[in-house]
Amino acid sequence: MADLDDNKPLRDISEAFKELAATVNAQTADVEVAPFSRACSLISPLFGCLGIAFKFAEIDYVAKVKDLAEASKSIGSLQALLEQDIAANTIKKAGSHSRNLLRVKRGLDMVRILFEQMLATEGNSLKDPASKAYAQVFAPHHGWAIRKAVAAGMYALPTKAQLLRKLNEEGDAVLFT
Repeated sequence: MADLDDNKPLRDISEAFKELAATVNAQTADVEVAPFSRACSLISPLFGCLGIAFKFAEIDYVAKVKDLAEASKSIGSLQALLEQDIAANTIKKAGSHSRNLLRVKRGLDMVRILFEQMLATEGNSLKDPASKAYAQVFAPHHGWAIRKAVAAGMYALPTKAQLLRKLNEEGDAVLFT
């Protein structure tokens, strides 16, 4: 995990994804793999800050983002990446770029829902927001044993305030800017 002492990861993430949104909203260019993978790499510290409950997600997510970054050396856009895997009939194959893209998307969805739930939930606990995010995104794809291990790990989550401190952010105000 990157050293967070001088960084503001949430602000860096926001800026990177605003730039991607501008590309998507312009509808004149495909989303390039390199800036997409760079923006996604900024999410990795969030998983690390959540502790053991999301350690498996962090490891999987980091590996998939690295694959996309490597793919960006020879594949320009996300559309081309998908078309290449469709043409090779590898879209559902474990380790394919398109399947790794799907896994990264799930990681992004989990983080998005986690923060939405943090805003919607009173109190300082992350247990309910993280549980809801996990249930919506990852649980449908996990077996019983993994779901139970994650449920047990939810008790070791940091509080909202601890998470924000780990991310070098000041107070709850950051969630409303």
